[in-house]
Amino acid sequence: MAARPKVTLYTRAGCCLCDETKHVLESARRRAGFDLEELDIDADPELRRLYNDEVPVIAINGRKAFKYRVTEAELLKKLEARA
Repeated sequence: MAARPKVTLYTRAGCCLCDETKHVLESARRRAGFDLEELDIDADPELRRLYNDEVPVIAINGRKAFKYRVTEAELLKKLEARA
């Protein structure tokens, strides 16, 4: 049996695109099983250096999959492809 995919959301407070992405992730979780980790890039200097101009960033199993915007359909398709 395959392990559940791990989706990581790199985000920051006050980011309206991040809020939109959180809603997409919540909706997608009702249709596909995955573990979700949310990391505030402003809490870690290295994450801020990596993602400061790109948030929100979504990684699937440690690989960057999306930045800025994502639709539920795009996310579900990518999750299926990486399963």
